[in-house]
Amino acid sequence: MATGIPSRNSRKSQKQNVIPFRLEYEGKIPIEDILKIPVAKLHRIISIDQHPRNRLIYGENLRVLSSFLNDDTIAGKVSLIYIDPPYATGSSFESRQRDHAYHDLMEGAEYLEFLRQRLVLLRELLSDEGSIYIHLDDKMACAVKIIMDEIFGSKNFRNLITRKKCNPKNYTRKQYGNTADYILFYTKTDNYIWNQPFNPWTETTAKKEYQYVEKETGRVYKKVPVHAPGVRKGATGQPWRGILPPPGKHWQYTPETLDEMDARGEIYWSPTGNPRRKVYLDNSQGISVQDIWLDFKDAHNQNIKITGYPTEKNPDMIKRIILASSNEGDIVLDAFAGSGTTAAVAEELGRKWIAIDNSQLAIATIVQRLVKGTEAMGDFINGNSSAKHEQKCLIGINRILRSGLDLYIEETPELDFISDNVIHDWDSKLNFQANLV
Repeated sequence: MATGIPSRNSRKSQKQNVIPFRLEYEGKIPIEDILKIPVAKLHRIISIDQHPRNRLIYGENLRVLSSFLNDDTIAGKVSLIYIDPPYATGSSFESRQRDHAYHDLMEGAEYLEFLRQRLVLLRELLSDEGSIYIHLDDKMACAVKIIMDEIFGSKNFRNLITRKKCNPKNYTRKQYGNTADYILFYTKTDNYIWNQPFNPWTETTAKKEYQYVEKETGRVYKKVPVHAPGVRKGATGQPWRGILPPPGKHWQYTPETLDEMDARGEIYWSPTGNPRRKVYLDNSQGISVQDIWLDFKDAHNQNIKITGYPTEKNPDMIKRIILASSNEGDIVLDAFAGSGTTAAVAEELGRKWIAIDNSQLAIATIVQRLVKGTEAMGDFINGNSSAKHEQKCLIGINRILRSGLDLYIEETPELDFISDNVIHDWDSKLNFQANLV
């Protein structure tokens, strides 16, 4: 693999030669107009009087996000945003019980502007240490990447993560099988929360990577270079033990530090006198997670627990994101809450959370999930899922919600009406034994 050699003038030349570009399309409105979008009129209908107080909101997320701009407890305070918006599929989605969930009918410029307006507001809500993850498929990911560069700045782009979403398909179409979707990862600034995730070593991967055993201690180690690309004129560019770094490279450490490492037995000297650093397996936290995720497929067997809401995402994937880009007590926000995976995982990990959705089914699903957890997918085709996986009615056995909650409804005729009976049912479920768990 080729390794680039940094140039002294690389930053200067990049600034001078970068040609900015942006997407232009009909209906794209100025940012200052987006920041003036009318706010939602929110009415609190249910409360659980515990701390911290999370927020579940039935409303149009654009207006709800606009209202947050004036809320000092949220604006500039959100540490992590994860959204799984519609994918511009031109389809409508139903739950496993055939209940309508949401329409995904926008395409092209209309879709881009729909998402862009929300992203502009979401940026304002992020703290300076905050991150945002946007989950998309291959249809709009590239266009949204350009929009994200405009809003957050290309310098704050961190990763385009590829996720394996399903098992291989037997396509009849003349194309490669589509088994991946994508997550755009951006931060608000260079100073962002980052808890490096690792995959644990297995016996096979450890033996392949760490091939040597130190005779004196029995510790397993691997050998890595003690030099790095680029020429330096300081101490790291000078001879060490009479040896110059290879042409075009410099020592990774000063000669004094290399002497200390050698005294501790951490330098391996080859028969030809070539120094290399020993990296010990017992000092390793694991394999750093890369930008291809193969272990977070959507539900694909009868034992996986789900809510039945369409496009439900893998909770272990959300767990990785929340652990990497937030700390306990931080605010996590999901503006397209869907089945409530983000809220549920944030609750379990001790984060405060805000979940917004304009689907009554989504809110009902989230309420059910918070108080009853999820159920194994089961054999849906033969209709015997509930018989095999009926949940036991024990106190708090599956309850996820352990903290407080305020449930709001936006007062607008645009949303489906929620009856008093439904609200009473939600209130009973959420508050039942809430003080005992």
